[in-house]
Amino acid sequence: MSKLKRKDYLKALAPLQAELNRLQRWLSHTGKRMVVVFEGRDTAGKGGAIKAISGCLNPRSCHVVALSKPTEREQTQWYFQRYVSHLPAAGEMVLFDRSWYNRAGVEKVMGFCNDEQHERFLQECPVFEQQLVRDGILLFKYWLGCDQSKQEERFAERVDDPIKRWKISGIDLASRNLYTDYTRARDEMLRATHTKHAPWALVNMNDQKQGRLDAIRHLLDHVPDMHIEPKPIEFPQLTDKARDESYPKSVPKVKNGDWR
Repeated sequence: MSKLKRKDYLKALAPLQAELNRLQRWLSHTGKRMVVVFEGRDTAGKGGAIKAISGCLNPRSCHVVALSKPTEREQTQWYFQRYVSHLPAAGEMVLFDRSWYNRAGVEKVMGFCNDEQHERFLQECPVFEQQLVRDGILLFKYWLGCDQSKQEERFAERVDDPIKRWKISGIDLASRNLYTDYTRARDEMLRATHTKHAPWALVNMNDQKQGRLDAIRHLLDHVPDMHIEPKPIEFPQLTDKARDESYPKSVPKVKNGDWR
């Protein structure tokens, strides 16, 4: 199956981003709160999917959360504690680039938690998410997957691309030989946490552009009727006093370059 071309992707994305803006306006109008969790394979494209959503929205009420590894102090807290502080207030949307599900994935496979901690997480997580939903939070969970051959191809691309090399970590390199272990951990996680109140949606990201569109469509299709007419904006003509284009002579100016 051929990959979606960029021009076709952008054409399909534009109306979805208009709908995302309607969604953000609806959240603001109703005071609803939304949490969207993105989990999945390394290189599957979580960051790109999140940018496709957040890139067209007001960053004051659409927040992306991508936490680093827990500090020594955080390691002594209740496991969910550091994520709770990032949950949305009224009218806000929070996109988690990895989330509390780290314990079911990388921590389990790489041995960063013990079996008891992992088992306790699988028991407590559905209860935690039920509390979020009962409190009125709209919770969506997406697991992004790709074939191992595609993962290898993207890892190699990151190594050779100076702009993408920051995406490669020691854990990423170690995970290359643990693809099957991650599969088993994923399946165990899905069995324990795919619930009626907080179901998972699986997204095929072998074609990342198509996968982004599929995830956004799914999100929009599962939100209630959200049509809120925007407030009309009057756009008056500038007055003569507002036409000043001069700059202070003491401030250096960047030389115009030829970018053609």
